[in-house]
Amino acid sequence: MNEVVAANPGRELHVILDNLNTHKPKRDRWLQRHPQVHLHFTPTYSSWPNQVECWFSILSRSALRGASFTSAHQLREAIDKFVAAYNADAVPLEWTKAVVHPTAPRRLYADLCK
Repeated sequence: MNEVVAANPGRELHVILDNLNTHKPKRDRWLQRHPQVHLHFTPTYSSWPNQVECWFSILSRSALRGASFTSAHQLREAIDKFVAAYNADAVPLEWTKAVVHPTAPRRLYADLCK
Protein backbone atom coordinates (compact mmCIF):
# COMPACT_ATOMS: atom_id res chain seq x y z
CA MET A 1 0.00 0.00 0.00
CA ASN A 2 2.91 2.35 0.60
CA GLU A 3 3.93 1.96 -3.04
CA VAL A 4 0.35 2.58 -4.24
CA VAL A 5 0.06 5.73 -2.11
CA ALA A 6 3.48 6.97 -3.30
CA ALA A 7 2.53 6.37 -6.94
CA ASN A 8 -0.71 8.37 -6.55
CA PRO A 9 0.16 11.56 -4.66
CA GLY A 10 -2.77 13.79 -3.85
CA ARG A 11 -5.38 11.28 -5.02
CA GLU A 12 -8.19 9.71 -3.06
CA LEU A 13 -7.67 5.94 -3.04
CA HIS A 14 -10.50 3.48 -2.51
CA VAL A 15 -9.50 -0.08 -1.64
CA ILE A 16 -11.97 -2.95 -1.73
CA LEU A 17 -11.33 -5.79 0.72
CA ASP A 18 -13.16 -8.87 1.82
CA ASN A 19 -14.33 -9.20 5.40
CA LEU A 20 -11.34 -11.16 6.67
CA ASN A 21 -10.80 -10.06 10.26
CA THR A 22 -7.16 -9.14 9.62
CA HIS A 23 -8.37 -6.53 7.12
CA LYS A 24 -10.32 -4.74 9.85
CA PRO A 25 -7.95 -3.59 12.59
CA LYS A 26 -9.64 -1.64 15.39
CA ARG A 27 -6.96 1.05 15.53
CA ASP A 28 -4.84 1.42 12.45
CA ARG A 29 -2.05 4.01 12.67
CA TRP A 30 -1.23 3.60 8.97
CA LEU A 31 -4.78 4.56 7.96
CA GLN A 32 -4.68 7.51 10.36
CA ARG A 33 -1.51 8.74 8.60
CA HIS A 34 -3.12 8.24 5.16
CA PRO A 35 -6.58 9.85 5.31
CA GLN A 36 -6.83 9.77 1.50
CA VAL A 37 -7.10 5.97 1.66
CA HIS A 38 -10.63 4.66 2.14
CA LEU A 39 -11.36 1.01 2.80
CA HIS A 40 -14.57 -0.60 1.55
CA PHE A 41 -15.56 -4.13 2.48
CA THR A 42 -17.49 -6.61 0.38
CA PRO A 43 -20.60 -8.04 2.02
CA THR A 44 -20.14 -11.17 4.08
CA TYR A 45 -20.64 -14.35 2.05
CA SER A 46 -20.39 -12.59 -1.30
CA SER A 47 -17.35 -14.02 -3.02
CA TRP A 48 -18.62 -13.11 -6.51
CA PRO A 49 -17.26 -9.50 -6.49
CA ASN A 50 -13.81 -10.78 -5.51
CA GLN A 51 -12.18 -11.63 -8.83
CA VAL A 52 -9.61 -13.99 -7.33
CA GLU A 53 -12.46 -16.00 -5.81
CA CYS A 54 -14.05 -16.19 -9.28
CA TRP A 55 -10.74 -17.37 -10.70
CA PHE A 56 -10.35 -20.01 -7.97
CA SER A 57 -13.82 -21.26 -8.89
CA ILE A 58 -12.81 -21.54 -12.56
CA LEU A 59 -9.60 -23.36 -11.57
CA SER A 60 -11.52 -25.74 -9.34
CA ARG A 61 -14.19 -26.56 -11.94
CA SER A 62 -11.77 -26.80 -14.86
CA ALA A 63 -8.73 -28.53 -13.45
CA LEU A 64 -9.38 -29.99 -10.01
CA ARG A 65 -12.96 -31.26 -9.73
CA GLY A 66 -13.07 -35.03 -9.90
CA ALA A 67 -9.29 -35.29 -10.18
CA SER A 68 -7.19 -37.51 -7.98
CA PHE A 69 -3.61 -36.60 -7.18
CA THR A 70 -1.09 -38.86 -5.50
CA SER A 71 1.26 -36.07 -4.44
CA ALA A 72 1.47 -32.33 -3.89
CA HIS A 73 3.88 -32.22 -6.84
CA GLN A 74 1.27 -33.79 -9.13
CA LEU A 75 -1.35 -31.29 -7.92
CA ARG A 76 1.05 -28.41 -8.54
CA GLU A 77 1.74 -29.65 -12.07
CA ALA A 78 -1.99 -29.78 -12.83
CA ILE A 79 -2.47 -26.24 -11.51
CA ASP A 80 0.56 -24.93 -13.43
CA LYS A 81 -0.67 -26.57 -16.64
CA PHE A 82 -4.11 -24.99 -16.20
CA VAL A 83 -2.62 -21.56 -15.43
CA ALA A 84 -0.46 -21.68 -18.57
CA ALA A 85 -3.46 -22.61 -20.73
CA TYR A 86 -5.72 -20.03 -19.06
CA ASN A 87 -3.15 -17.23 -19.35
CA ALA A 88 -2.63 -17.88 -23.07
CA ASP A 89 -5.97 -16.16 -23.77
CA ALA A 90 -6.29 -13.98 -20.67
CA VAL A 91 -6.98 -10.27 -20.99
CA PRO A 92 -7.21 -7.64 -18.25
CA LEU A 93 -10.64 -7.15 -16.76
CA GLU A 94 -11.90 -3.60 -17.01
CA TRP A 95 -14.69 -2.86 -14.56
CA THR A 96 -17.35 -0.64 -16.02
CA LYS A 97 -20.67 0.64 -14.86
CA ALA A 98 -23.47 0.95 -17.37
CA VAL A 99 -24.94 4.41 -17.66
CA VAL A 100 -28.67 4.18 -17.23
CA HIS A 101 -30.86 6.98 -18.52
CA PRO A 102 -34.38 6.55 -17.22
CA THR A 103 -37.10 7.43 -19.68
CA ALA A 104 -38.86 10.65 -18.75
CA PRO A 105 -42.56 9.99 -18.04
CA ARG A 106 -43.79 12.62 -20.52
CA ARG A 107 -41.63 11.23 -23.32
CA LEU A 108 -42.79 7.69 -22.59
CA TYR A 109 -46.42 8.83 -22.68
CA ALA A 110 -45.83 10.71 -25.94
CA ASP A 111 -44.21 7.64 -27.50
CA LEU A 112 -47.17 5.47 -26.47
CA CYS A 113 -49.66 7.89 -28.03
CA LYS A 114 -48.01 7.83 -31.47
